[in-house]
Amino acid sequence: MSHYVTINTYLDRFFTKPLSSTANLNPFNPQYLGRRALRFLADLRLAIILLLLIALFSISGTVIEQGQSQAYYQANYPTNPALFGFLSWQVIEFLGLDHVYSTPWFLALLVVFGASLTTCTFRRQLPALKAARRWQYYKRPQRFEKLALSAEFERASFANLPELIRQKNYKIFQQDNALYARKGIAGRIGPIVVHLGIIVILGGAIWGTAAGFLAQELIPSGNTFQIRNFLEIGRLAQPQRTSGWEILVNRFWIDYTPEGDLDQFYSDLSLRDRETGAELKRKTISVNHPMRYSGVTFYQTDWGIANIRVQFGENSPVFELPVAPLQDPGGQLWGTWVPTKPDLSEGIALITRDMQGTLFAYDQSGQLIGGIRAGGNGLEINGVRLKVNELIGSTGMEIKGDPGVPFVYGGFALLMLGVVMSYVSHSQVWALQSSGRLWVGGRTNRAQVTFERELIEIFDQLSQDVPESPEPTAEAPDKLAAE
Repeated sequence: MSHYVTINTYLDRFFTKPLSSTANLNPFNPQYLGRRALRFLADLRLAIILLLLIALFSISGTVIEQGQSQAYYQANYPTNPALFGFLSWQVIEFLGLDHVYSTPWFLALLVVFGASLTTCTFRRQLPALKAARRWQYYKRPQRFEKLALSAEFERASFANLPELIRQKNYKIFQQDNALYARKGIAGRIGPIVVHLGIIVILGGAIWGTAAGFLAQELIPSGNTFQIRNFLEIGRLAQPQRTSGWEILVNRFWIDYTPEGDLDQFYSDLSLRDRETGAELKRKTISVNHPMRYSGVTFYQTDWGIANIRVQFGENSPVFELPVAPLQDPGGQLWGTWVPTKPDLSEGIALITRDMQGTLFAYDQSGQLIGGIRAGGNGLEINGVRLKVNELIGSTGMEIKGDPGVPFVYGGFALLMLGVVMSYVSHSQVWALQSSGRLWVGGRTNRAQVTFERELIEIFDQLSQDVPESPEPTAEAPDKLAAE
């Protein structure tokens, strides 16, 4: 209790204590400026404007592709004609809309919004909670006329009232012939928990941006790699801690539907210590099923075809040739050139759309020669039988270090808890017995119908418990006459 009193004393002095006349007369007084700044930050209109701006720019970060090259934005957001008449690649780069979540102005919006919520919590919510924790007894019957629901009883028993109210799960305070009861104080704490949850989420987002990093890698199946292709690195990030790791792609494969469409793609990964070679973790990842280790998350995001293994005849060695992506309006293609003569003067092009194993061979004039199935008998070309032994896929991964994620999850948990608590009704009941009469009344901040039913039930029981007046006995007149 002493700690609570200390906090509220601080609040009274710093947030709600009126300025002295001297401070009011001097607009450059630090106390005056500080109070004005706090009043401005606690303004609900400012919080709504900031929230709308954050939502607007978050939507822009979802619609506009993030982290692409300048050539990409020049091709998709030309200057003439500009999208919507103003959105061109120059505007995107100037405002930082290509990496909106890490721009200084977006982080500043989060900081100011968090400061606004914090100020509102200390200036409004905590004093409201303090007021709700205080109680007072009604000493005059006139006070009950101002309540939402009240009743007056001529001969009801005050002694039975506390038990009737206690049955409704109220906490009761009683002094002589006055009573105060309340329940649902959690409903007053709920908005504070909501504010706290939002502040924790904002803090986690800011910390994740400042101390996180993002990398992308495209690695052929069977190869080992280190994390080096960093796209974003926060000012406080420590990506060098991953330099002691190496990741082996044990196998990459794709599952297709019976119709031939891509269903899911997988990567079997082994995370190893570079110095000792010990395996730290092994997991098969897929889309929406990442691998996590020491605060770093490996996401399966893309795929490609890295190499193709071919053979000329039965006794020829196996050649591994690189495969390159090709641009095609109808979709992604991969292709390679296979020489058919030792002097490399002639050859064919092998083209495929996926890793299901079917490739199409084209001669130097662009004419289709035929199809080749990986692992099949091959195709006769220029007197030589060309066989395709295997297509080697490459896995595309996004590697992210975000220390703010636990704070964001914790903030969301607090936010949901606060929302649930906010739905709890804060109900209050007063009672007073004076001059042989009993007054009972109360009010609530929500669930008015339920509260009225509770009070009406109490009123009905009080009416039924009215003590009856004793009937005069036969001896009473004789005794009075004798006296």
